Amino acid sequence: MTPPLDNQAMSTNKSDIHWMSQALAWAEKSLFTSAPNPRVGCVIVNSQGVLIGAGHTQPVGREHAEVIALQNVLMQGHSPAGATAYVTLEPCSHQGHTGPCCDALIEAEVARVVVAVQDPNPLVNGAGIARIRKAGIQVEVGVLENEAQLLNPGFFKRMRHGVPWIRLKVAASLDGKTALNNGASQWITSVAARQDGHAMRARACAVLTGIGTILEDDPQLNVRDIDVPRQPTLVIIDSKLETPLGAKLWQTTRKVLIYCAVQDANRQSALEEKGASVICLPNSLGKVDLIAMHQDLGKRSFNEVHVEAGHKLNGSLLASGLVDELLVYFAPLLIGQGQGIANMGPLEKISQALKLDIQNIKTIGTDIRLIALIKNESLEGPSATT
Repeated sequence: MTPPLDNQAMSTNKSDIHWMSQALAWAEKSLFTSAPNPRVGCVIVNSQGVLIGAGHTQPVGREHAEVIALQNVLMQGHSPAGATAYVTLEPCSHQGHTGPCCDALIEAEVARVVVAVQDPNPLVNGAGIARIRKAGIQVEVGVLENEAQLLNPGFFKRMRHGVPWIRLKVAASLDGKTALNNGASQWITSVAARQDGHAMRARACAVLTGIGTILEDDPQLNVRDIDVPRQPTLVIIDSKLETPLGAKLWQTTRKVLIYCAVQDANRQSALEEKGASVICLPNSLGKVDLIAMHQDLGKRSFNEVHVEAGHKLNGSLLASGLVDELLVYFAPLLIGQGQGIANMGPLEKISQALKLDIQNIKTIGTDIRLIALIKNESLEGPSATT
């Protein structure tokens, strides 16, 4: 739904927060469409404090938020000259699929630009702000900075560290069981929780799973019940290239990446004929090198990767330090014996436990959704995604 144009004028400091909040609302409209570009919103307010234009980042190869907002100003019969532009990320300063957004704002003769956060992209990283200031336009940076980063955790992670943001999704009973001992897991959580899970899938660049989940559940792992312009890439950790050629996952049109640890020309050829790209990244144990995979996903410009896997792969990803965020749906059930969230092996001390930072707890249908971050002080990044 398009955010309404709010014409309410406010005092200077509160006004900046108000209009940047609206810019963030516009940025959210590109939640499922902008990758690998960041989700950016822009609103333009005239000298009387009236909103005269707004826009958000379009799919890759098309206009950025600032250009769309300026076009919106003209379509409504206004002039951007002397206005203030509120942008959730520093206007770009380089020529990509589109021209520099900082130049578009300069040519529009806006009087002031308010930026939520500086762009960590090495191609920008302050250059857009500097060019606007050099043109004699006032620039302020840092209004709702954290909120702007929360909207783009994967983009900031990839720009700063070269790897994507990993979100691990789990559906579990209140006693932490994700399946019965026989592997049965459908359905632990409610329809509402599953629909919310699809929305979280939709925002990701890729959905990652393991061969165990493919063989046991034969899932589609696509986005359903949500109108999305593209399906996330499916990433499969399949050390021995055992992905069935008749699996349901092939019924969805999307890119498929299979990471393996063996060289099998016949099997690889058969999977490639189904449309998959096969990447061999073995470690010394004959398994997929998860750290090398993580780096490869970054090189492929994935911002957010959404994991839906079993307790073995979950444990391996957590033990490797690759997970940034836990997304857990707890159902009001007690299962007793069964499979846990992650198999990480026994600890000797409580102090060795993986430390989490709970960000959000919300009721979804009859279930509880918990979002927590893995505490990793060595990596700078946003404090949450919602």
